[in-house]
Amino acid sequence: MRTAAVARRTGYSVQQIRNLERDGVLPPATRTATGYRIYAEVHLQSALAYRALAAATGPTEAKKIVRAFHQLPTAPALALLDTAHARLAAERAELSQAREAARAISAERIEDVHPTDAMTVSELAAALGVRPSTLRHWHAEQLVVPDRDPSGTRRYTPAQVRDARIVHQLRKAGYRIPPLRALMPQLRRTPRSPDVAAALTARDASITTRSRALLDGGVALSAVLSLHAQTA
Repeated sequence: MRTAAVARRTGYSVQQIRNLERDGVLPPATRTATGYRIYAEVHLQSALAYRALAAATGPTEAKKIVRAFHQLPTAPALALLDTAHARLAAERAELSQAREAARAISAERIEDVHPTDAMTVSELAAALGVRPSTLRHWHAEQLVVPDRDPSGTRRYTPAQVRDARIVHQLRKAGYRIPPLRALMPQLRRTPRSPDVAAALTARDASITTRSRALLDGGVALSAVLSLHAQTA
């Protein structure tokens, strides 16, 4: 196949195919007497594997994985792929835990609140299992804004503790700061808002999409191994 044919079948541009070869994602192409690149099935499958893995793991990790499948022994390459699967499995487990926690937290009733029920930064950090600096960062990002006592010390009311618990679970589920910054004001107005469930559902869909992409990448990588074995 010429470069244009591989580009057409993979959805890349001609220059992108050349760049993938330059980066070692594709094995070196053979050349005609006049200098034209000639690609084989292994190049096509390598490009397809990279495209799928980039969607699943990001381009940097995808390049590392595909390059490893062009080398011997194959065990380190398979280990990299195993790690990618394990990472997604961990995200799914954390998402499940976040759903359970969010349901429990949103159903809590905060009544008969007393000033002594407030928590300091260190107390709340210990309760959540995070560093005090994490809570200060959430404060700076307007995710969880505590009150101040007369001496200026941060004090978290029960409602703010609940906010911190929700933020903690959503962060563990993979949510970045900007989406949470937009979500938290709605949750403070309506603690039982379905927005948390909707956010977690969107995260679930994202993980599912990446899992499917990782599966597609694995199929292409299996073909790459078989093709290398035929030419060995």
